[in-house]
Amino acid sequence: MTALWPQATLTYPSSDGEPVAETYAHLYALLVTLEVLRQYVAGRRATVLGNQFLYYAQGFPKLRVAPDVMVIFEVEPGGRDNYKIWEEGQVPEVIFEMTSASTRRQDEVEKKTLYEGLGVQEYWLFDPKGEWIAEQLKGYRLRDEVYEPIVDSCSEPLGLRLQIDGGLIAFYRQDTGEKLLIPDELAVALKQEALRRQQAEQRAAAAERELENLKARLRDRGIDPDTLLS
Repeated sequence: MTALWPQATLTYPSSDGEPVAETYAHLYALLVTLEVLRQYVAGRRATVLGNQFLYYAQGFPKLRVAPDVMVIFEVEPGGRDNYKIWEEGQVPEVIFEMTSASTRRQDEVEKKTLYEGLGVQEYWLFDPKGEWIAEQLKGYRLRDEVYEPIVDSCSEPLGLRLQIDGGLIAFYRQDTGEKLLIPDELAVALKQEALRRQQAEQRAAAAERELENLKARLRDRGIDPDTLLS
């Protein structure tokens, strides 16, 4: 009689112990891009993940890649410890890699070939320090299953125009031209809005006090203010 041994359960790790990013500039660009796009897709059936394993072959846990930022549409919102294409049923629509001179071959050749084969619609390379991309940003769009350079700095799936802003990517809505605020800018905007609201409330309170003072003066003269103001 042949013994039946239970098959080992495959595990798909969520971490490999490697650093999130090569330098602070790369980490900051990654985190800001992640948060800006996360805010942008809020309310839609979409998620934005950062530096998390993307598993693309069921049964082969070693076949994985960790994009710096990936945007996936038509999936449940929220975070994941990792992303398995066969479970979610969707390939990332857009991927960003924060590249450097030391990762150039991996980003420009190996990952580009992999993402192209997986059907990732757009692949963007951002070089925060300008080490090998003079313009700091370059993108590729899938056309007939082959990547072609993006010449207009616009993302079709996202509906956004991309622009370099120092060591960051600035994103602008194509429909309105409005800039998507980074966390620092959003904090300033919220403070300014709170200040405007406070000033408006103070002006309204001052006007109310002035009106009450006027009514009091009219009453002192024997005049009914409610009759005058009705």
